[in-house]
This record gives sequence, structure tokens and C-alpha cells, in this order.
Amino acid sequence: MELLRIDNVTKHYTGHTALNDVSFSVPQGCIYGLLGPNGAGKTTLIRIINHITAPDSGTVTFDGHTLTAADIYNIGYLPEERGLYKKMKVGEQAIFFARLKGLSRSEAQRRLKFWFAKLGIEDWWNKKVEELSKGMAQKIQFIITVLHEPKLLIFDEPFSGFDPINADQLKREILELRDKGATIIFSTHNMSSVEEICDHITLINQSQNILTGNVDEIKRRYGKDRFIFTYNGEPQTFGSAIVGKAHIISDHTHDNGLIDTTLQINPGTSLRQIIADVNDVVEIRTINEAIPSMNEIFIQTVKEFNNAQK
Repeated sequence: MELLRIDNVTKHYTGHTALNDVSFSVPQGCIYGLLGPNGAGKTTLIRIINHITAPDSGTVTFDGHTLTAADIYNIGYLPEERGLYKKMKVGEQAIFFARLKGLSRSEAQRRLKFWFAKLGIEDWWNKKVEELSKGMAQKIQFIITVLHEPKLLIFDEPFSGFDPINADQLKREILELRDKGATIIFSTHNMSSVEEICDHITLINQSQNILTGNVDEIKRRYGKDRFIFTYNGEPQTFGSAIVGKAHIISDHTHDNGLIDTTLQINPGTSLRQIIADVNDVVEIRTINEAIPSMNEIFIQTVKEFNNAQK
């Protein structure tokens, strides 16, 4: 079941198309990666979902109905550019934002005490925001974003400013929120984070949706007919044996002299045929599927799309 659906959304600014007929749907209870190069249109789409701006055409459906201004109470948004008031004390400011989202003062205090204890920051309550490091302020902003327990959470580069330990802590909190039923849109340039926590993704490039799907299914699709051959022999000889049948993606020589060659088999050629040809010229030790990383898929998909536009 879906919580959010984007149907044929287009948005123009003077002399620029930010979004061009973008469509996808976000299932309930998942972490959904919203990916794309700088300037692709991600921020515009996030602003539309947050009802900050409106599309020129197309529709946004939230929880079964057309998105309205009232839905912002069921959305939590952690922007890449943080918005805390530096002169205010942390606790006072957190209560202020919680009340803007409809919580009573007493309920806000109760939930804030829980979260401050959970993240081990109880002694920050009376500090001013200007006294906090970027990472410390990020934790406060995260708490403010999730405090009212919205149906949809939008995190834009949430690990920015964090050291690895605090980034890992926040990652665990995001996964726990999903496991408790929250639906999360996760916008980032860090593809390793996408692999670790995202269930589905949409990749936007030049204002268009160029790739959508389940992360595991996308990786299997892009890894189809891609294998790693580990062998003893000469790389040049190996390469000559597969000319016209496969192309080499990468080579790596181990300290013991064994070589890993990752190759993509061409359409119409079978793995069995490659094995037979290569086995005549080198000593094959192992053959394994080579599942590409999300970073490789991101780069490949964007390059292919850009080249097709030329």
C-alpha cells in the first residue's frame, strides 16, 4: 500500500524546467531513496511534497487524498540547510517547534525527555544552539523532525556533519522509525548509505525520473550477466579469449598472483561459452556473480541518459 504518489509532476521556473513529467509512488513503511546529481530537481520535488510550492501540472496524492496544506502536520522535514535559531536555548526551541506541529507543551516535554535520553544529550537542554557543533545541532534538528511522529519523514542529507559513530547512531534510529511504521524519503549523494538503508529508490536526472525500483531488484538487473573470474594466467590472454563475446569492466591482481577480472557478457553469448573459451588459455579458480554497487549504477545510468540526450 502506498503513502505517497507523484503523478506526472512538472514544474517550470523562468528559463528552466525543474521537473518534467515525474511519476513514482512511495510504499508505506519503507525507506525511499530520492537520488540525483546536483540540480536534478530533487529539492523542487521535496518542496512540492512539503506544500512549500505547487507543481505547474500533475498531482501529489498523500495517504489516499490529494495533498493539502493540512497534511504538513503529518510530514516531518529535515532540510539539508538547517533552520535552528542560534540564540535560543535548545529545550525552549524544541518545544516551540513541537507546538507548531500541534503538540501540547506537556506532551512535547514528555517526548523530548524521551529522545534526549535516547540520544544521550540530556545536558544540552539549557545550552544555546550557537554553543553546539554542527553535528550536535543536527541531532536536535533530527529530534524536532520526528517528535510529532508524522506518517512521512523527509531527510535531506541527514548524516552531513556527523562523525562515523554518530552517523551510525542516526542510521539505527532511522531504521527503527521505519520498523515502527514510519515512511521515510531519504535524499543523499552517499550511495553507500543508500545500499545500507534504502528499500526503494528513484533517480532523477535533468528534471526527469530515469530509474525507479526496489534496490535489490535494480542491483540484480544491472548485475545480469556480470561475473568475476578469478584465475591464474595472463590478463592479455584472457582478454583475447573473450573478444566479441564480453567486455572487461575491471582487473585486480592479488599478492599471490591470482587475477580477478570482472566482465560483462554480451547479449547472445552464454556463460558456458565464456568458460569454455577462457578455460583453454588460463587456469580458472572461481567464478562469482558481480553485483554492482549503487554508486556504479548511479554513474552508469546518469552517463547513459546524458549521452542519449546529446
